[in-house]
Amino acid sequence: MIRVAIVGAAGRMGRMLVTGVMLDPELALSGALEYSGCPLLGQDAGVVAGQSAAGVRITDKIEDFIANTDAVIDFSSQASTMELAPRLAAAGVNIAIGTTGLTDGDKAALRSLTAAGAKIVQAPNMSIGVNLLFALCAKVAPLLGEDYDIEVVEMHHNKKKDAPSGTAERLGEILAKARGLDYGHDTRHGRVGMVGARSKGEIGMHALRGGDVVGDHTVIFAAEGERVELTHKASSRETFAKGALRAVKFLATAKAGLYDMQDVLGLKDF
Repeated sequence: MIRVAIVGAAGRMGRMLVTGVMLDPELALSGALEYSGCPLLGQDAGVVAGQSAAGVRITDKIEDFIANTDAVIDFSSQASTMELAPRLAAAGVNIAIGTTGLTDGDKAALRSLTAAGAKIVQAPNMSIGVNLLFALCAKVAPLLGEDYDIEVVEMHHNKKKDAPSGTAERLGEILAKARGLDYGHDTRHGRVGMVGARSKGEIGMHALRGGDVVGDHTVIFAAEGERVELTHKASSRETFAKGALRAVKFLATAKAGLYDMQDVLGLKDF
């Protein structure tokens, strides 16, 4: 059994992760962390998630949270993740990170932890379908070539704070690399006013927000006379939870290193 602890266990994503761990015969819930002042501190994490009692109380004490844990799943915030990761690595705990909004500096800091033996999966989107979309875009973009303009459109619920989404950014990075472009320089975030004709050497990026949309991502390849669209739509956060559980199992037998879901799913050689 792999002992798994959940960051943000009282939130929507956290409750789904708690449920996923409790229902998986290969995993055991070992910890549940929340912020100081959370009204659900001290309550059983399983009951809060709508399941039977798990015998694990929600705590704000990191020492208790880390104790007797093999792996942690963290879908919290940039600040929380980067504060917690070094402590988990020092304790020899594997980490599956689905937090969005991490900077290049944050990712470099995570990579530095692996030099001392840490095992980390970090991915802006742990959905199996989205990671297949990543792999397809890496293949399709060079195959279609420069005659096809690339636009990325993403839509999320009206509570999402960052834009574009981490998933859209990763799509942009993959597409830019496939076309020999620089994501930071060649991405156009929306268009307004007299911007002139679209250049070949750019990737359009558009963020939509509204309602309760879990996450939609579409990559459009448009040329004269035809258009190819690759789309992934998430209708439930359960898809992210399932990917996170696979990441935890992958880390159990992996060597020290910083991995992504392409590694977990074996898509690097797709």
